[in-house]
Order: sequence, then structure tokens, then C-alpha cells
Amino acid sequence: MNILKSLKNGIVDENPIFVLLLGMCPTLGTTSSAMNGFSMGMATMFVLICSNLVISLIKNLIPDKVRIPAFIVVIATFVTLVQFSMEAFLPALYESLGLFIPLIVVNCLVLGRAEAFAAKNGTLSSIVDGLAMGLGFTVALTLLGLVRELLGTWHAFGYKVPGLGEEYGALVFVLAPGAFIALGYLIAIINTLRNKSKA
Repeated sequence: MNILKSLKNGIVDENPIFVLLLGMCPTLGTTSSAMNGFSMGMATMFVLICSNLVISLIKNLIPDKVRIPAFIVVIATFVTLVQFSMEAFLPALYESLGLFIPLIVVNCLVLGRAEAFAAKNGTLSSIVDGLAMGLGFTVALTLLGLVRELLGTWHAFGYKVPGLGEEYGALVFVLAPGAFIALGYLIAIINTLRNKSKA
């Protein structure tokens, strides 16, 4: 197992957002700011790593007929831990992300990695896969949130960018349509760069 290759795979070659187009609901719903995108990505990465670890350990104990429900129970356990911890220690962030935290349970990225990787591989490989895919997801959400926040309010991670005032920002990027526009352009730019590097 090559850790660097796994990390490159999760962040670049099979990025969950920009390449595989998985987890679009939290991607479009939580990235109104870079901090929200980063926080959602970190919460998802924690769930990915922990659920991959547990599923790789118990995969031989789960009957085939109840495989998916068992995976969902494991994932839901870690999502509940994240939800309660965030509500207790980061209440403002919890309010900001709202319903999207419990929706990690049904994020197709998390369940997909459990089914496609953790259920078929060893513990260490599953942890690395969760880390790589989680980092890719976090990078994508943070980048999308940063672009939307900059174009919409001329802020980055809550800090004002010197030079231009908020009146020069395009409000559409903070709203739901701006998520689609920004994501579309980012995917186009990334695909163009990937195609040039392959040529």
C-alpha cells in the first residue's frame, strides 16, 4: 500500500467532488463560506476514517443480507458523535451547518467507500482510504466555499480582503444559484488542467 498514491488518488485523481461528483447535497448547501466548507469536510473525514476502520474490522462478522444496514448503523454512530460534539463545543458552527451534519449518514461518499473499499480491504488500507477521500472532500468544499465567499462578500475565512468593499461582491455567489455556478466553473478549470497534464 502506497500512502502517497492513495492521498493523490483521493485529492486529485478521484476527488469526490470535482471528479466523482459525490456528496453534492452538502457541497452545494454548506459552502456559503470557506469555514463552513472546511468544517463540513473535516466532520465528513472523521466519519469516513472511523467508519472505514470499524467496517474493515467487522466485515467478516456481518451477514451478506444485512451488509448495507449494518454499514449505515456504524456510520450513524460516528455521525451522532460528531453532531453531539459540535453542538456542545461549537454551537455557532453547529447552527450554521444545521441539518447537513446528520445528513452525513446518507452521504453517498461515506457509504460508497464503506462498500467499495473498507468491506474488501484491511484496516490500515481502509484508514488511509478514509483519510485520502476525506482530505479530497475537505479540499474541494473549502475551495468552493472560499471562491463563493470571495466573489460574494470579498471576505476569506471571515476576514475582509483589503482593497474592495462588500458593495463590489456579487450576492448571487452567497446564495444557492452561486453554488452551482462556482462549482461548474471549478470543475471546468480542474478538468482542463487535468487534461493538459495528461497530454
